[in-house]
Amino acid sequence: MSSIDFGRLSQWIGIPENAGELLRRPERQIILNLNVRNAAGGLVMGDVYVVYQNTARGPAKGGIRIAPKVTLQQTCDLAERMVWKTALVKIPFGGGKTGISMDMSGLSLLERNAVIHEYVHLMESDLMRGVYIPAPDLGSRPSDMATIYGQTHLLTSVTGKPPRVGGLPGRTEATGRGVAHSVKLALKRILKRDVRGATIAVQGFGTVGSWAAKFLNEMGCKILAVSDINGGWHNVRGLDVDDLMAHAGENGELGEENVGDRITNEELLALGVDVLVPAAVENVLTQKTAPNVKAKLIVEGANGPTTPGGDEVLCKAGVPTIPDILANSGGVIASYIEWRNAKSGSITDRADVFESVESVIHRAFMEVDAVAEEKRISHRRAAECVAVAEVTAAMQDRGWL
Repeated sequence: MSSIDFGRLSQWIGIPENAGELLRRPERQIILNLNVRNAAGGLVMGDVYVVYQNTARGPAKGGIRIAPKVTLQQTCDLAERMVWKTALVKIPFGGGKTGISMDMSGLSLLERNAVIHEYVHLMESDLMRGVYIPAPDLGSRPSDMATIYGQTHLLTSVTGKPPRVGGLPGRTEATGRGVAHSVKLALKRILKRDVRGATIAVQGFGTVGSWAAKFLNEMGCKILAVSDINGGWHNVRGLDVDDLMAHAGENGELGEENVGDRITNEELLALGVDVLVPAAVENVLTQKTAPNVKAKLIVEGANGPTTPGGDEVLCKAGVPTIPDILANSGGVIASYIEWRNAKSGSITDRADVFESVESVIHRAFMEVDAVAEEKRISHRRAAECVAVAEVTAAMQDRGWL
């Protein structure tokens, strides 16, 4: 089932006949068994789900998520979000995703590489033909993308590689950079205030959340609270983001170092800040938690952090939300630059990557903001209108409708 209500959207945009039926269902779902032998002679086994949701605008693009509880439904949802994300920012990709249901935490480097090698073996035809272009996601790393490249010998077959192996400087930071820029734009356009001095709470201090916090701090914001899976810290005077990033990078978590008051993830969601950035996992702002939100603005750093019920609560409360398909699109924008460079032989430095991410997000944000104002709808609905119109137009261009 699609995350978008096409019947509801049809009151604001024209959706061609049969388009909704095509968009609700993935073009292709692949279920594979991945089995490799470990050092002890036993088997490491996992289910692999590969979903191509829609490729009207280009090859399927989407990360490889590796976690014990990955499901086909979750993989479908993430593939669909990439369809709307790439359409919204006007880059020529479709939406795809890989989910590998496996616990990689206890594997040695050799065993981990064996898993990635077997994945490439299973998906070799699509990777070599450019039908699907993966990237890192939860549970996978740039080094895994380098391993994929080592198997295909095609720089265009995968993005998110380390810069020394055909990757892009700034790719790791790009999603957080885009989230921070979205916060800046939303503060100016919606709350009518400057970014300097704005108070921020970030749920999730992984790659996206930590870099978003760092960039916002550099813009002059005050980061009052951050958290990871174990909870977090709150300090009304502001947190030292660089110290927290150094500690998390060294220890893999925020830890117990006393930098303020301990806070749970649910308590962080209810803080009275200017901007709440949910950058951890999906489904954290629900019908249960959304009524407690006191932030003036929400900018989604994670994929799908707000449930439909939670979104309804926030809309009724008048809390504007910049949706994930806009706010966290920096990663796929950078992936497109990396892919384009691999085709052309161009070289792009870190500063140019950030400039491109901000430029593309700025253009998309202004389009969404204009639609929201014109049609008197939320920024989430406006973003969906822009994205669906773009995809259906491409489907018409290709004679699918």
